[in-house]
Amino acid sequence: MNGTMTALAWRGTGALRLEKRPLPRILDPRDAIVRVTLSSICASDLHIRDGAVPRARPGVILGHEFVGEVVEIGPEVRKVRPGMRVAANVETFCGSCFFCRHDYVNNCEQGGWELGCRIDGCQTEYVRVPFADNGLNPIPADLTDEEVIFVGDVLSSGYFGAELAEIRPGDTVAVLGAGPVGLCAMACARLFGAGRIIAVDLLESRLCLARARGWADDAINAAGEDVEARVRELSAGKGADAVIEAAGGGDTFQTTWKIARPHACVAVVAMYAEAQSLPLHRMYGKNLIFKTGGVDAVHCDRLIRLIAEGRLDMRPLITHRLPLERILEGYDIFERKSGNCIKCVVTPATAEQVFNPPE
Repeated sequence: MNGTMTALAWRGTGALRLEKRPLPRILDPRDAIVRVTLSSICASDLHIRDGAVPRARPGVILGHEFVGEVVEIGPEVRKVRPGMRVAANVETFCGSCFFCRHDYVNNCEQGGWELGCRIDGCQTEYVRVPFADNGLNPIPADLTDEEVIFVGDVLSSGYFGAELAEIRPGDTVAVLGAGPVGLCAMACARLFGAGRIIAVDLLESRLCLARARGWADDAINAAGEDVEARVRELSAGKGADAVIEAAGGGDTFQTTWKIARPHACVAVVAMYAEAQSLPLHRMYGKNLIFKTGGVDAVHCDRLIRLIAEGRLDMRPLITHRLPLERILEGYDIFERKSGNCIKCVVTPATAEQVFNPPE
């Protein structure tokens, strides 16, 4: 290799550019360099592109959901070694600060959502991963890249939403949004014992997928149905025992409290483009619990085990596969949902090359 790699960089609001960038170097003894074998495009990448993530750094290489092979490690890395296949965590976390010790890794004092936001991410060929022992999870030899690609981000986010929702065995769970995170939340809600899962979305193709895969028992198309009335009908008139908001639409937050039964838990894992209001005067007496926030992705090893055991299979989310050189086309497909797109995965052209860092 000549010391450079192809990468998709964000150059300010609305501006994405494929360019040549230097190969990454070990900067800290806890770093690892990973050769990307498969990455993906996420809705949060679109948020950065559009200037909706104030902490994002112009010039950053985008992307945070990927799998690959470790090619170099710093002297203090113990969990992973060169040649090991790994799934990356969306969160960069030290493991020792107050927040990390309480599993609030999204709020790590030295990290949080860094990859593809404040430090260079994975829509390229090689990535430097800080705190590699925390941010990388070994992949069993019998699992493919496509089986584990979503472990560190959308699957962790879906699991996080289901965990926040305080689901009890037999509960009726409504999930707003049948996109990647919402579909993962449905699959994970089943693991937590949900008795009935209701998928709500505007796209019939996604609702059909949710039911066909067994992730949802019932589907409501919000484009033509009264969501509140249908949820009451499907829950014996009481409303959903738990609600997971994974849509982030203009009015979906308001829908959450309307479809929740009194004393229900509402888990908000969606990202919004604008402020939302909490009309306490209208919901007084429902005694709802709201939980919100970015994913604390602390269950990656557990999710890999569940995949290996055959209890989770999110491969149907992959609808489009593209080489890195066509990633801008992938962004267009993903944003427009062309061809019923749910997730685009991206393969670097140099996936089989050997890492030779510059002197």
